[in-house]
Amino acid sequence: LFPVINLTMHSFKIALLLACAALFVSPAPVLAAASGKKKADAAQKADNYPLKTCVVSGEPLGSMGDSFQYTHKEAGKPDRLVRFCCEGCVDDFKKEPAKFLKKLDDAVAANAAPKK
Repeated sequence: LFPVINLTMHSFKIALLLACAALFVSPAPVLAAASGKKKADAAQKADNYPLKTCVVSGEPLGSMGDSFQYTHKEAGKPDRLVRFCCEGCVDDFKKEPAKFLKKLDDAVAANAAPKK
């Protein structure tokens, strides 16, 4: 019985030592790479954004300083980037997201339609 307990304690000590060592390894390069990818993805989505106005207020994006970007998440659907004239419009959007997402979808469809 003692060798089993001793082996278990030894394994626990090794796991604890590895966990403590991991705390001293800087995660900065990994985090920086992940952050850079997220920023690049957000920038690409923003460049393809179909509206120049806020879906809630109708104000031009950037008219109140930098526009505010929000990622709308809904179970079973892909995440959606939504831009607002200000952070205050996010609360109104969250009350009726389907209404405002329809405006965004209509703009995408209008931009995709062949131009005459």
